[in-house]
Amino acid sequence: MRTKSLKKNKINVVTLGCSKNVYDSEVLMGQLRANNKEVAHEEEGNVVVINTCGFIANAKEESVNTILDYVQRKEAGDVDKVFVTGCLSERYKPDLEKEIPNVDEYFGTSDLPNLLKALGADYKHELIGERLTTTPKNYAYLKIAEGCDRPCSFCAIPLMRGKHRSTPIEELVAEAEKLAANGVKELILIAQDLTYYGLDLYKKRNLAELLQALAKVAGIEWIRLHYAFPTGFPMDVLEVMRNEPKICNYIDIPLQHISDAILKSMRRGTTQAKTTKLLKDFREAVPEMAIRTTLIVGYPGETEEDFETLKQWVEDMRFERLGCFTYSHEENTHAYNLEDDVPEEVKQERANIIMEIQSQISWELNQEKIGKTFRCIIDRKEGNHFVGRTEFDSPDVDNEVLIDATKHYVKIGDFTNIKITDASDYDLFGEPA
Repeated sequence: MRTKSLKKNKINVVTLGCSKNVYDSEVLMGQLRANNKEVAHEEEGNVVVINTCGFIANAKEESVNTILDYVQRKEAGDVDKVFVTGCLSERYKPDLEKEIPNVDEYFGTSDLPNLLKALGADYKHELIGERLTTTPKNYAYLKIAEGCDRPCSFCAIPLMRGKHRSTPIEELVAEAEKLAANGVKELILIAQDLTYYGLDLYKKRNLAELLQALAKVAGIEWIRLHYAFPTGFPMDVLEVMRNEPKICNYIDIPLQHISDAILKSMRRGTTQAKTTKLLKDFREAVPEMAIRTTLIVGYPGETEEDFETLKQWVEDMRFERLGCFTYSHEENTHAYNLEDDVPEEVKQERANIIMEIQSQISWELNQEKIGKTFRCIIDRKEGNHFVGRTEFDSPDVDNEVLIDATKHYVKIGDFTNIKITDASDYDLFGEPA
């Protein structure tokens, strides 16, 4: 006999994928809380909302497995209802409805009012900027735009998120003020492409003006830039970064590849020479800057020569931070028309080689930090260590600073000067200065 769940009318929001999904879940939870609904993030609840990712094969597989897991729990009587939203649902709704019919309802990325209605809640327009943050109290993501107008051949995001739409500066400042009032000290700016910000609203690239407005918000001490696009990069952003202490000397600029043939096929609108010059300009304008990038290996037609070009370039550029992905052949993208001709084991081997090179570079750069003192924000305590970050590190993807909690005390959520005493390839060890 089917038994009803004990945790009655508690909505559990499960988030998969990137920081933009985290943001969307937080907005959903803020709306539910304003409707007097009991809501939790990745805890037990009798109603489950799964915010899915549909970007690449691994992410899709994780999303599908999570849906199947909660459908099984529903069939066992452990949960009452399962709703699915987000990118996977936007992209594959008809297929999902057919393959996994036991989900109560599927919603796309822009279906928030309808999802709320299904959960017995009303969409409240006056809640601009109100969110139930799920990150540590000291930092929060700030999504400045939705969608993307870029034509990259490998990317399915425009299929799932639509055209680029910037959020007005005054709305973002109001949101930042609310976050600061709740104790947030670091804003991590996210969008599919930060550098396109403002073209739709203000008819010009307006990221620099937005940064200046956000820097005036009392209580915000760090502002970090994620997901810039190399083509048409607004150079006035570097001037703001250099002159405004609140803007972290950090940028995340996914470059994807460097072989001219691959860049052309990827429809990136740039070349090896232009990209290398852009990075040189970055480092001249802001010598302290930490540059994070991501690369794709195993793209259709990537020859051994293309890979050797990429490998040599990674060695030469000495990026402070770097991630590497294997190419995922995605339906309805431009590259799907090409033959996915690099074997999976070759893709993986190439990714491993790139990450081995980066590990050595990271180790060498970290060794140079020993004996120096950095202003760090303390995110959490984990086991016997307090875990912090320098301004050159973003949460979850970059280096962490570990402080021995058996010997030292630092306050979580505060800034502290930490002297680096030791370093590995991806971690720094330190003590309060």
